Amino acid sequence: MRVHWIAAGLLVQTGLAAASPGLVVSPNETLEMQGLSVNVDQMHFHPIFRDEKNAGIQIILHGERIATDGALRFNPTPEQWDPVPAFVSREKGPGPNQLTVVNSYKEPASFTYRTIVTAEGSGFKIEVDLDKPLPAELIGKASFNLDFLPTDYFGKSYLLGSAPGLFPRNPGGPMAKDGSGDPLPLASGADSITLSPEDPLTRVSITSETGPIALYDARNRAQNGWFVVRTLIPAGKSKGALVWHVKPNVIKNWVRDPVVSFNQAGYTPERSKVALVELDPNMKAPKTIKLLKIDGDGGAKVALEGTIEPWGRWTRYDYARFDFSRVKEPGVYAISYAGQVFNPFRIAEDAYDRIWQPSLDTYLAEQMDHMQVREEYRTWQGVSHMDDAKQAPPNIDHFDGYKMGPNLDSPFKPGEHIPGLDVGGWQDAGDFDIQTPDNGWVVRNLVRGKELFGLDWDEVTIDEAAHSVEIRKPDGVSDVLQQVRHGVLQLLAQYKVFGHAVEGIIEPDLKHYTNLGDAGSETDRIVGTADDRWVFTSDVPGNDYTSAAALAAASRILGELDPDLAQQSLAAAKVLWANQQDPGDRINRPSRGEWNPGNLDFAALPATVELLITTKGDPLYKAKLETLLPAVEKAPSFLAAEAVRAIPYMDAAYHDRLEQIVRNAKPALEAELAKTPFGVPVALGTWAGSGQVATFGANMYLLHKAFPQIIGPDYTLAAIDYLLGRHAANNLSLVSTVGTRSKLQTYTHNRADYSFIPGAMVPGVLVIKPDFPEQKTEWPFLWFENEATVAGTSEYILAANAAIAVLKEK
Repeated sequence: MRVHWIAAGLLVQTGLAAASPGLVVSPNETLEMQGLSVNVDQMHFHPIFRDEKNAGIQIILHGERIATDGALRFNPTPEQWDPVPAFVSREKGPGPNQLTVVNSYKEPASFTYRTIVTAEGSGFKIEVDLDKPLPAELIGKASFNLDFLPTDYFGKSYLLGSAPGLFPRNPGGPMAKDGSGDPLPLASGADSITLSPEDPLTRVSITSETGPIALYDARNRAQNGWFVVRTLIPAGKSKGALVWHVKPNVIKNWVRDPVVSFNQAGYTPERSKVALVELDPNMKAPKTIKLLKIDGDGGAKVALEGTIEPWGRWTRYDYARFDFSRVKEPGVYAISYAGQVFNPFRIAEDAYDRIWQPSLDTYLAEQMDHMQVREEYRTWQGVSHMDDAKQAPPNIDHFDGYKMGPNLDSPFKPGEHIPGLDVGGWQDAGDFDIQTPDNGWVVRNLVRGKELFGLDWDEVTIDEAAHSVEIRKPDGVSDVLQQVRHGVLQLLAQYKVFGHAVEGIIEPDLKHYTNLGDAGSETDRIVGTADDRWVFTSDVPGNDYTSAAALAAASRILGELDPDLAQQSLAAAKVLWANQQDPGDRINRPSRGEWNPGNLDFAALPATVELLITTKGDPLYKAKLETLLPAVEKAPSFLAAEAVRAIPYMDAAYHDRLEQIVRNAKPALEAELAKTPFGVPVALGTWAGSGQVATFGANMYLLHKAFPQIIGPDYTLAAIDYLLGRHAANNLSLVSTVGTRSKLQTYTHNRADYSFIPGAMVPGVLVIKPDFPEQKTEWPFLWFENEATVAGTSEYILAANAAIAVLKEK
C-alpha cells in the first residue's frame, strides 16, 4: 500500500457532533461554542515584562489563538514596555451570556474602565465604559486595540469597508515622516473590517459603532509586533466610549484534527512505546489505530493494528493511549489514525545516539559570551561584550527583572567601569545577558554529565586567548571540559573582583536589550561608552551558594585541562560557602530570583553536597548536610536527588533517612503525575515547563540509581518522550533539529529570521488560562513558549543521557 504523508491540521469531516447554538458563558468565565472560545482577561499583563501578547480579550478560533491583548492602550502599535492596564476584577453579567472586567491605569493618567463582553450568536460585542471622560493628554492617543497573529494572516487579504488590501509578509511601512518613527495605518477610515475573507478558518469581521477602524502592522516598530485593529476612544465620552461587534467565522460542526504524539527520535527495540492521541471532545473518535512499517519503495504494511485506550480529559481535550511496545523489529514506522498518516520515526538500537550532542556542540557554543563563534561558512556572532562592564546605579528596577537596592556591595561607583569581567560565561537566552545563577547551573550540569555519563565529545575548537570558537572543527580536547572552563572563568572573575557572586550583567537600555542577531554588534568594544552592559552587584546569598556549587564541582574535572584553575575554583567555592554560615550575612537583598532567608537551605544543599564530594567527606560539610535534611523533606523530588549523591560520604543513618523520605514522597508524586496523560509534571504558570520536565527526568535517574526498589526507570523515559514530542498541542520535538519533526522557529538570537539554533530546547507547551494548551509552531516571538535558555538546555543534556543510561540497564 502507498501512504500519503500529511501533518495534523486538516479538518476532520466524519463523526461530527451537533452544532452549538452560539456563544455562552462557561463555568470558567469564558465565552464558548464549538470551534470558538473568547477568553476575557483570563491572562493579565505582566507586572514586570508587561505586554507578553497573552492578556486581555483573546480569541481562539478553530483551535488556534488568533487574537490577543484586547484592551485599552495609548499607542496604535504598543511595544512591550509601554503602559498596560492592571486587572482589577471579572464577573459574570450583568446580563445573560455577558462578562464584565474592570481594569485600571496609574500612568500616564489615573482612571478605571469597564469592558463588557456580550455574546451575540456566534459573535460578541465589546463595550468599554470609562469612569470619567479621557483627560486631555490622552485624547487622540487612547484606543481599544485587538492584536491578530501575523503568521495566521500572511499572504491573506483584508477588506476595510469595501477597500481591499493584503497582509504583508514583511513589514514595509508606511511610516510617519515627522521623525517620530511611528507606523502609519495600513488602512483606515471605515467603520468595519474583515480579516482574510477568503479563508473560513481565520475570517473575522469587526464593526465599530463609535468611530472608524484602522489597521496597523506593529512589526514596523518591533519585529515581535502583531497586526493591530484599533479604534480611538472619543473625547468627552464615558458610557459606551467604544462599541465593537466582533464576528469570527465559525465553521458549522467544526472538529479539531486529532494529534498523535510520540518521541520524534523514535524508540529502541526493547523499550516501552506508547503514543498519545489528543482528541476534540466533539469528535466521534475512531477506535482503530495502526502502526505502519515503511518499506524502501515508500509503501507500507500494517505492523500492528489495535484500539486506542481512553485515558480521560486534560484541559479541553480528551486523551487516549496507543501501546505498540510489542513491535521490536528495527525499521521506519508511522502511525495511521482517523484518515491521517503521521510523520515517520525509527525503531533502532541507535535511536538516541545523537539526541544530546547538538545542544552541546552547537547551541551552548553559539551562546558563549566574549567570543567570536563561527561554523564553517557561517559566523554566528562576532566577539561580544569586550567592553564589560559598568557598575549599575543604586535603587533601580531594571526592565528585565534585575534589581539594585541602596547597597551596591561593590567597591565601584555607579557608572564606573569594572575591569576583569570580559571573560567567559554564556548569554542566557534570546537576549544577551549573563545570568549568574543560570551560568552556575550550566557548569554543574556539565560536570554532572561528565561524571555520570562520560560525555566524551569533541566537535568544537575553543581558544580562550583568541576569543575564538569554531564549530565542527575538533581540537582534540573534550567540549565539556572546555565549556566548563568557559563558565568558570566568568564565575571566578566575579569572585575575584567582588568577593561574591553578582546578579548578572545586562544591557542598560531597551535599544540594546531588544537587539536581534549578532551579539558582536551589541556594543562598540570601547570601554566607557553608553552601550556598555551594567553589572548588578547585589550580594545575594542564594547566588553565592549557586556559584560555590558550580566552582566546587568544576574543580573536580578541570584538573586534567587546567590544574591551576581547578585549585582557584575550589578555594573560591570554600570561601563563598563559608561566608554564608554567618547568619548576620544573610541580608535579603533585592534580586531577580527573589532569594530570601526562608529558602536559603534550598540553595545551601547543592553547594554543600558538591563541596562534600570534592573534599571526599570533609566533616565540616557532613555536619552541615545533616542540618539540611528537613529541607529535603519539603522538596523531595528536587533536593533528594541532590542529597543522594552524598551517600558514599555519609553514614548508614543518612542513607536510611533519605530512603524513607523518597518512599514517603512517592505517593504524592504519583498522584501529581496522574493528573496528566504525559507521566511528567506539567507547568501551569506563565512559562512553559520543558526545563522542569528535563530536571525531573535527570533527578528521577539519580533517585533510581540510589533506590531502584522505589524509583523505576519509567519516570526518566517519560521525561525524554515528553521533551521529544509526546506532549500536548502538537507532536514537535522541543529540541531544535532533534527528531524527525522539531521546533524550527524559536525565540533565539536569530528569531527575526524565523529560524533556530540547533540543539536549543524551547519551553514548549503553555496552558493559556483557563484550559488551552498552546505551542506556536511558526511564530517565534513568544518567549514563554519558544525561548531557549542555557540552563534549560543543559538540563536537557542531562535528561537525555539519563534516558540512554536507563535503557542500557535493560
